[in-house]
Amino acid sequence: MAVPKRKMSRSNTRTRRSAWKAKLTTLENINVSGREVRIPRRLAKAYQRGLVEIED
Repeated sequence: MAVPKRKMSRSNTRTRRSAWKAKLTTLENINVSGREVRIPRRLAKAYQRGLVEIED
């Protein structure tokens, strides 16, 4: 496990943390049982196969 040799300053720590950004998932339009639904792309096949139900 990597261990820092020196203490990182508070400003450097906060700058590093603030640079990280979460990305929004891209939504895809699919037709499920006659309705058009926007869902994440990674779940598209599960919805089409009926493994995941759509809440109203």
